[in-house]
Amino acid sequence: MKTLIVYNHPYSDSFNHALLEAVIAGAKKAGHEVDVIDLDQDHFDPVMTGKDLLAFRDHQVLDPQAKDYVAHLQAADHLVMLFPIWWELMPALTKGFIDKVIFPGAAYEYTASGYGMRTLLPKLRSTTVITTMNTPKLVYRFVFGNAIKQALLKGTFKKTGMKNIKWFNLTMVKNSTQAKRKKWLTQVEEHFAKK
Repeated sequence: MKTLIVYNHPYSDSFNHALLEAVIAGAKKAGHEVDVIDLDQDHFDPVMTGKDLLAFRDHQVLDPQAKDYVAHLQAADHLVMLFPIWWELMPALTKGFIDKVIFPGAAYEYTASGYGMRTLLPKLRSTTVITTMNTPKLVYRFVFGNAIKQALLKGTFKKTGMKNIKWFNLTMVKNSTQAKRKKWLTQVEEHFAKK
């Protein structure tokens, strides 16, 4: 089994980085090979250029780095997306990964009608999204409309045919105690150790 972690956070001493280490530790306990794409360390360019948009139309990934990421994704049994929620949405690098890697002809294809989609990732068994934020859970859900759930989980992953999608959203992280953070890290590691 191979677990691919797509990680986006610029600060190596962040709680997000501690979560990354917990996911890796858990996946290794489960006997998985772990593959990490660190978008910040890779200096990934998230911008969809005019050429990229034409490539989207033609269902051909153009960006060499995105092509490499597609190969990692196609080889994965489990996908983990790990990032902070800033201004109620994902950071630019994560959005760019979605735009340039979850690509027609690479991650999914359109059905004959042109309206539906089906996955081109038959090996992928599950997708897990782990996010951190400082907004309270109920405020995020009822005031801001649960943007990550609507746009990423439903509007991207489910729409393109990915299976077994889970979301761990850790809220009010800035004000959380060390005990709470330790509990979260243990829960995350234990979750991936059972996969």
